[in-house]
Amino acid sequence: MDLAKMFVNMFVSNGFIGAMIIVGLVTMLAYKIAGLTKGRIHGSAIAIFFGLVLAYIGGITTGGHKGFASIPMFAGMGFMGGGMMRDFAIVSTAFGADLREIKKCGVPGVLSIFIGIFTSFVIGAGLAYLWGYNDVVSMATIGAGVVTFVVGPVTGAALGASSDVIAISIAAGVVKSVLVMIMTPLVAKMVGLDNPQSAMMFGGLMGTTSGTAAGMAAVDPKLVPYAAMTATFYTGTGCLLCPSLFYLVLNMMVG
Repeated sequence: MDLAKMFVNMFVSNGFIGAMIIVGLVTMLAYKIAGLTKGRIHGSAIAIFFGLVLAYIGGITTGGHKGFASIPMFAGMGFMGGGMMRDFAIVSTAFGADLREIKKCGVPGVLSIFIGIFTSFVIGAGLAYLWGYNDVVSMATIGAGVVTFVVGPVTGAALGASSDVIAISIAAGVVKSVLVMIMTPLVAKMVGLDNPQSAMMFGGLMGTTSGTAAGMAAVDPKLVPYAAMTATFYTGTGCLLCPSLFYLVLNMMVG
């Protein structure tokens, strides 16, 4: 058996280990490239871009629906990128926050979550209408996708949206996440992102946990748990509001 065949068989038989190797190599390369930008672009943003490119290549090559994981030897990526690993990362990050600092944020911190969700939903629903998706279910689903790429599919599944609309909602959320990653270091000094309170407010307004965490990591790694904490609450609150209250209000307005 030649070396190439042994390598392929190893990845097929040990999918999760293979996925960890791939993610590690892609992450290492992304952070090396990020180092050339002198902190202006975080490595996570570059890694996500690489992930999207690989997903596109995998989907086009196999005609599958799981992106890179559609290729048998890379099937472990389907588990590596699953909801369990994502939620574990979110929870473990949030546990690093100091509750005493969170209490200092008070009412403004709570308001930032609701303002962030409402603003994102309205922008997303408005863009959906302009794109020709003028039925209430599609508008609500795409609006929820702009809230985050987690809230979008949750809302779409609850309202019975079509698969293409759910896909658009996820894409909208991913674009927002990447933009937040890239823009956060650029505007940090301008908006005063230099303390736990402002980080929590920022996390509540932006909401996307991956975006705010990566963006804040480029600003100050010590502030990541605070931004992630309110961003996590933002996601949970969005999952409650978007398919219920926001959908009902939207239905009364344009239904």
